[in-house]
Amino acid sequence: MDMSSEIRLAAAVVVHGGRVLLVRRSETERFLPGVWGVPCGKLEPGESPGDGVLRELKEETGLLGRVECRVGESSFVSDYRGREVKNRQDNFLVRPVGDRPHTILLPHPDQAAAWLAPTDLDSVEIDAYNRDIVAQALPFL
Repeated sequence: MDMSSEIRLAAAVVVHGGRVLLVRRSETERFLPGVWGVPCGKLEPGESPGDGVLRELKEETGLLGRVECRVGESSFVSDYRGREVKNRQDNFLVRPVGDRPHTILLPHPDQAAAWLAPTDLDSVEIDAYNRDIVAQALPFL
């Protein structure tokens, strides 16, 4: 297994009013279609994780945010263009900013979003990986 390649990602645990934002991925996504999770994506070349998490948040939800703190790191191995790569992800606690912090604009019509209390995560199909990301942020709330 060639682990020399690494993809850097950043994830946002967005919290507002004691609730966490989860987004259901589009069924057209190649990676984890239809799965509920936190906004997350690949960093652009030269982009810092803090800048990348806010860019991904805006692209995936339309929200503007402020990074409160880095809450942890996650990693997984995936297949990218026919080869195994290590994905290393920085996870951040993010607060929405602006006039309408609850207004979510999703890029795909088959997506959904929900603001859930940490005790209500089981009300959607969230995987263990995303559940762990949310758990990393809970001590910082």
